[in-house]
Amino acid sequence: MTHKQYIAIFERTETGYSAYCPDLPGLGVAGKTYAETKKLLVEGIDIYIEECLADGLEVPEPTTKSECLDVRVA
Repeated sequence: MTHKQYIAIFERTETGYSAYCPDLPGLGVAGKTYAETKKLLVEGIDIYIEECLADGLEVPEPTTKSECLDVRVA
């Protein structure tokens, strides 16, 4: 079994959170809480990969990088 790490982007919305993985096109979820949204995203990633494999497609490689940057705010 291969191990891959995908960057997950979580955004606060008016009704909770939304999340997506830039390296998995079309995969996005929304939930009322951060924890619920994270759970849905992990499930979505599993399904995304299963469908790629079932359709004979390659599982996308993670290529997105992230970094927290310290910026000065006046």
